[in-house]
This record gives sequence, C-alpha cells and structure tokens, in this order.
Amino acid sequence: MAECIFLAGATGAIGRRLAPLYVAAGWRVVGTTRSAQKAALLRELGVEPLVLDMFDAAALHDALAAARPQVVVHQLTDLPAGLDPARMAEATGRNARIRDEGTRNLVAAALAAGARRMIAQSIGFAYAEGPLPHDEEAPLDSDFDGPRGVTLRGVASLERQVLQAPLEGIVLRYGRLYGPGTGFDTASGAAPLHVDAAAHAAELALTRGAPGIYNIAEADGTLDCAKAQRALGWSADWRIAP
Repeated sequence: MAECIFLAGATGAIGRRLAPLYVAAGWRVVGTTRSAQKAALLRELGVEPLVLDMFDAAALHDALAAARPQVVVHQLTDLPAGLDPARMAEATGRNARIRDEGTRNLVAAALAAGARRMIAQSIGFAYAEGPLPHDEEAPLDSDFDGPRGVTLRGVASLERQVLQAPLEGIVLRYGRLYGPGTGFDTASGAAPLHVDAAAHAAELALTRGAPGIYNIAEADGTLDCAKAQRALGWSADWRIAP
C-alpha cells in the first residue's frame, strides 16, 4: 500500500492545488474539510475525504490513528474569500485559534499516530521591522498588544509547536497569495506568491530539506528565499500545467 499523507485543510486555496500533486506522485492522501459538501471535490482530486473539526481532539486522534500517515501537512486557515475586509476582524480570531489550538491537536494526533514529518503553513509577513530582505533568522514581530497581536500570537504558537515537536517539523513562511482560489488574480503587496508555487513548496518539502523554517515568496526585496531555492529546489516561477 502507498505511503499516506494526512492533508489538513485539503479544500483550502493551497490544499486543492496541492492534493493532486501528492496523488500524482503516488501517495495515498487523506484530506480534511469542515464541509460535507466539499467531500465530493476531494474524491474528484483522488483524495480520501474526511469531514472533521480540528477542535475535536478525540476525533482527530482517531482519524490519524486510522490513516497512519508518514507525513502530516497543516494547511489549515479560516479566512473569508478574497480576505473580505468586512469579515476580516471576525475571521482573525478564528484563524489564530486554528494556528494555536488546531495545531496543538494536530501535533498531538500526529505524534500518537507515529508520523515522522510535519509540514505547516505560516506567513512571511510577520517579521519585525528591520533590514530587508528578511531571512529566516530575522526576528518575528513580538508586538502582541498591537493591532496585529492576535495574528502574531497565533503564528508564534504554530511555529513553536511544529518546530519543537519530536518529529521533522518544517514551517513554510508563505508570502501574500494570488492565483486560482485566492480571490486575487494578480500579485498585490509585498512578498507576493502564486498559489501554485506555494503548493509546489509543500510538495518538495515532503522529501527534501532539513527540519526548520523556509521563506516562500517571489523576489521583490522583502523576503530572502535562497534557503528554499537551495535546500528544496524551489522556484517562485513554478506553475501547474493548464
């Protein structure tokens, strides 16, 4: 039987581009969604769908125990389509909870199931002010009382949990996504990143790269992505064939 990947957040903007890459590479992919209506989409992608609430720690533990994945991929977010400004304030708290509590549940379940590697989505626009481009050694913003405080606490918690867990933890600090399923057709803002290139980084991280942090974004002078290019063989120009 093919080795298994447990893809948490399989119907998100990155997840739905990433899942077919794993399937095409010969992996058995078990993918989660919170919506029963999206289970059919996952089947079409060749994924075994699992409707699951990441805050139900017991159900998550049982799901990973049954799947017995070698790798767990954390692509969970809870953000409105197109980052709708009218809904972002409410969504920010939910998204931070996923990064904190959801990550805690996922790491615990992954360890209990014997997973050897975890790949997690983080963000590349949480760095503190400082010289550009930021490399992975630059400090993250720690102004937890400022307007970005809720997001920053969530990011710090996610990264700490994944990197300190007794498995091969890889954190991908993504730039600002654009492309299919993101709500943005073209690059906008600092550190842009096409969703296909984001998915490709998570595909490469399955088997390449030492545990640690990797910046993943286009070269606009904001993030230094030389580490990902060197260790993962990643390129910001990569796209899924039409």
